[in-house]
Amino acid sequence: MSSMRNAVQRRNHKERAQPLERAKYGILEKHKDYSLRARDHNEKRKRLRILRQKAQDRNPDEFHFAMMSSATNNGRKITDRGNKALSNDVVRLLKTQDVGYLRTIAQRVRKERERLEEEVMLVDEIGEEDKEMEDNAKAGKHTIFVDTKEEQNVFRAPAKPLRRPRRQSVLGSGIDHGASTDPVPPTTPPQRTVEAEVLAQKAERALRQRHRKEQESRRKRLGALRSQEQDLMAAEQELENQRAKMSNSAGGVNKNGVKFKIRERKR
Repeated sequence: MSSMRNAVQRRNHKERAQPLERAKYGILEKHKDYSLRARDHNEKRKRLRILRQKAQDRNPDEFHFAMMSSATNNGRKITDRGNKALSNDVVRLLKTQDVGYLRTIAQRVRKERERLEEEVMLVDEIGEEDKEMEDNAKAGKHTIFVDTKEEQNVFRAPAKPLRRPRRQSVLGSGIDHGASTDPVPPTTPPQRTVEAEVLAQKAERALRQRHRKEQESRRKRLGALRSQEQDLMAAEQELENQRAKMSNSAGGVNKNGVKFKIRERKR
């Protein structure tokens, strides 16, 4: 019977939604939501009860030496950390040292950026030359020499590139081309030579891919250095403005948010 009871389609029980007249209160709270809220409420009550018991058991005559350097303000404990306020001259000197440090770091970043820019430009130029050589090789271009200027003006390039036999194949065939005009049959290179050429092509492709990845990493590093240099320059300018405000040589904003400007002496 249990198997038959499980085979029969049962009613899908759905959770009740928030009524339309109470839609302004948000989603209807379920039992699991109430459980979480009740658990949090009970934990807070327990914590308050423990604190209240500690306050009742406190000894008003208790004393320890940490009370000498602490005080309370509206029920909040304020402790002296031992930091002494620095004078205006000392703060200005510290800001001067900070400016010198920022200038040193900015100069180092600037030199590295210039070096990377030169490397990127050099690699781009070499890549453009290699690409141009590859395009010329794929197009099958070759130079044809003529004897006179008239032949150069009359000459017309053929539609298809000229196929000339290799010098090695001509010399190795042992055929006297002056006596016979028969075409030289093409020679098939050995298997070992073909495999060596294939391996050389694979190595060349791998080298180009590695160079491409290195160039991409250089470009990313160059962008990071440029942003870092801009940040350092902005920080240096901000420190210079602070030093100028401390020495009353520039304007600023007071505690009420009003902008002011130091009057300059007429020249």
